[in-house]
Amino acid sequence: MSRIANNPIDLPKGVQFNQDQDTVSVKGPKGELSMSIHPTVELTNEDGQLKFAPVGKNKSAMAGTMRALVANMVEGVTNGFERKLALVGVGYRAQAQGNKLNLQLGFSHPVEFQVPDGIQIETPSQTEIIVTGSDKQQVGQVAAKIRSYRPPEPYKGKGVRYHDERVVMKEAKKA
Repeated sequence: MSRIANNPIDLPKGVQFNQDQDTVSVKGPKGELSMSIHPTVELTNEDGQLKFAPVGKNKSAMAGTMRALVANMVEGVTNGFERKLALVGVGYRAQAQGNKLNLQLGFSHPVEFQVPDGIQIETPSQTEIIVTGSDKQQVGQVAAKIRSYRPPEPYKGKGVRYHDERVVMKEAKKA
């Protein structure tokens, strides 16, 4: 059994923590996030340390889950999260224009992706995309959505892939 809930979360300087009934909000230099706490979990704030415990005698696994989610919120408003994507293929290009991302992925038409609020997208080169934001789940979801337009194919490796993704290549059919 994991004991993640036993580890307290230290609040760094510049991060404000607020708890109302079953809702917690964390505010820092990178933004503000809020979430509701599961009713089987008790959260206490003692001298800048957040401690999680299951309510009563039940051994709820939700205490560890809530601890991990709040730790990600604190990390997000302090440092932020980042996901890098790489475009592999001849003629595959990306260009960020305001709150839109224009992708040319070998289709007969360009793909236009509307960037949601709270997410910033940069394109340092035509074949690189950097997705940043304070919400870890939203950053991952946006990166997965961009990747889903043209996932890497196993024969030539063309497509949109995560920067650290390794595509296992298949051998072509022999005659």
